Amino acid sequence: MSFDDRTTDHPQELVGVAFETPFRAQEFLVAVGGLAAAGRLKLRDAVTVLKDADGKTTARETIDPTPGRSALSGAMWAGLFGLILGGPVGWVAGLAVGAGAGAASAKVVDLGIPDEWVAWFREAVGPGTVTVVLLLEDLDRDALVAEVARFAGAELVHTTLDEATIGRLRRALGDDQVEHGTDGTSI
Repeated sequence: MSFDDRTTDHPQELVGVAFETPFRAQEFLVAVGGLAAAGRLKLRDAVTVLKDADGKTTARETIDPTPGRSALSGAMWAGLFGLILGGPVGWVAGLAVGAGAGAASAKVVDLGIPDEWVAWFREAVGPGTVTVVLLLEDLDRDALVAEVARFAGAELVHTTLDEATIGRLRRALGDDQVEHGTDGTSI
């Protein structure tokens, strides 16, 4: 599976790291937020994939719009616009049109990590883990490696970074063995 950098002029990188506890995953997400605040990277999206011991997964995305939230937002704005232009009848019509348009756009728009990648991580991660999947731009690789070193014992599940950075990340996590995918590339 390949990752394309889609609509941006800046190359995007995908990094997925698995943790044994939700607490450590949240700590890592906060640490990456600190790197973003310091200008060491741009965090375009983050998805947390929790897989319980029975193999049931839950994914939480940070920026992709959900149909319910988008329908509510669309209804609110279109209803307000309809109220201003057409009074109470315009308000009702605006609510209906805005809700439908908002829900439909959420199904089409994928602003962050593509849904195909979220599905791949749902399948790839081990039971009893929490995986943080990051979509990054303008990445300072040295800063990421230094921050990852604080989370020794976590597992690098997948990344689109170059081979040298993959090796550095694995060593920072305490995993000196580099696994290879079926196509011969490091994962």
